[in-house]
Amino acid sequence: MLYVKGFLVALQGVPVTVGVTLIAMVTGAVLGLVLALMKMSRIKVLTALASLYIEVIRGTPLIVQALIMAYGLPQLMQSIGINFRWTYLIIPAIIVCGLNSAAYVAEVIRSGIQAVDKGQMEAARSIGMTKRQAMQLIVIPQALKIVLPSFGNEFVSLIKETSVLSYVGVVEILRKGALWNAATFNTFEAYIGVALVYMLLTIPSSKLVKRLEKKMSTDSAN
Repeated sequence: MLYVKGFLVALQGVPVTVGVTLIAMVTGAVLGLVLALMKMSRIKVLTALASLYIEVIRGTPLIVQALIMAYGLPQLMQSIGINFRWTYLIIPAIIVCGLNSAAYVAEVIRSGIQAVDKGQMEAARSIGMTKRQAMQLIVIPQALKIVLPSFGNEFVSLIKETSVLSYVGVVEILRKGALWNAATFNTFEAYIGVALVYMLLTIPSSKLVKRLEKKMSTDSAN
């Protein structure tokens, strides 16, 4: 019964985990597209800024980024005379997950754009489209179709990565299990329950991504 209890307690954190993941994924996709276009730009300043952002985010752990956003930023603001604190810790959690996801999604989108046949751009330009119109209407839609399975994999990864948010006080799946463990000392049962809940989310999602990849491979072959 303790295993069932641990599972049910951890299950209560699912709405927060999934909510943060979905919002962060949308934020990451939008910002990632912007970063990808900046990195591919001929304007060196934009390319340098995008590259720097991606390297910094990918070169530091998510937990460190979360701690800086949740606790470091308010302290910095207060040190310069601005009275600032997060009303709800879930806000910096969503922001930091979105910013983190954007760095990875940017590289995925960039590779997708580069995978589109260059003849598509040339054909669009030959019928009078500007480069911007060709990117918006021809290249980017095809690139997004190519990278859609990678978006799915990023979503699955992000579900698991949100577990670090428990260290900044966000009551998601892991935090629910940790609090129950602290109250009952049922350590093994608590964290087995946490593991099962994560598997309940990630395994079906991973299978769905694989089916999507297979379907898109079949469509491409046809």
